[in-house]
Amino acid sequence: MVNRNVLVLGELKSGSLRSVSFEAIAAAQEIAGNGQVTAILIGEEIQGYSDEMIAYGADRVLTVEHKNLRNATSDGYAQALFKVMEEEQPDGLVFAHTALGKDLAPRVASRMDAGLVSDVTGIAREEETIVFTRPLFSGKAIEKKVITEGLMMATIRPNNIPPLDRDPSRSGKVESIDIEIENLRTMVKEIIHSKSDGVDLSEAKIIVAGGRGVKSAEGFGPLQELAEVLGGTVGASRGACDAGFCDYSLQIGQTGKVVTPDLYIACGISGAIQHLAGMSNSKLIIAINKDPEANIFHIADYGIVGDLFEVVPALVEEVKQMKVGV
Repeated sequence: MVNRNVLVLGELKSGSLRSVSFEAIAAAQEIAGNGQVTAILIGEEIQGYSDEMIAYGADRVLTVEHKNLRNATSDGYAQALFKVMEEEQPDGLVFAHTALGKDLAPRVASRMDAGLVSDVTGIAREEETIVFTRPLFSGKAIEKKVITEGLMMATIRPNNIPPLDRDPSRSGKVESIDIEIENLRTMVKEIIHSKSDGVDLSEAKIIVAGGRGVKSAEGFGPLQELAEVLGGTVGASRGACDAGFCDYSLQIGQTGKVVTPDLYIACGISGAIQHLAGMSNSKLIIAINKDPEANIFHIADYGIVGDLFEVVPALVEEVKQMKVGV
């Protein structure tokens, strides 16, 4: 088995590591074979997150701290990453397929003249060759890619590659790298969170989504309650967002976020092709709609024909009763 030195960029959000960072470590371990996986943490005051990266499978952790890295920008991150790569000379580099990863990975690939496979949903080894799987045309086709030479780079779609089992007893070396971050062309001065901020939709395991059938902003109330009792979060179709029922940060679909949760409950969503492009790869889909001919039922694993304002509260009460029973 080939021994590769693979780097993984860890990402933090709201004071904690994003779960896709641990999925990226699992992907890197598959690429590395019997080699070494090194996690990179970039930012300000990040030393406390190293142990968690090691617990999820990183062999060692490199940290780059600087006041100009307080809020993530690809400009500052690129400076830090290029310096690390110059010293490490890796065979592979793995990012999360997030806003930061999608911005930073092409910049690095161009600079390093390297092959990049984006939005990867699966990784397999065929003898000594690494085969990357990614969706095309909004999930209508699947493509398999191989990087034949040079640096191997990939971005990993959240909720598709299972993380390794967490083992707090794992040990690994943590090293700090001193890099001067300067001449930044862009800096984030302030981050203003919207009211809808919570679990990131792209990483959510359970999503309760509403469409035009929700009828109003108040109509999202029952959906929010169902999401809370299930331990999930709320999403929406573009139709609901365009109608002003909710913020566009909740939009799922071709022009919104692509999600692959364990459970997707579509409430009052007709199933336009643009929406299906963002959620059709969910592991379990439940549709609730008054129209038995709604397109959403064609891809749903389970369907309920009925008024969501009657069905959703009934589901909430049933889940509450189940929890009491437990």
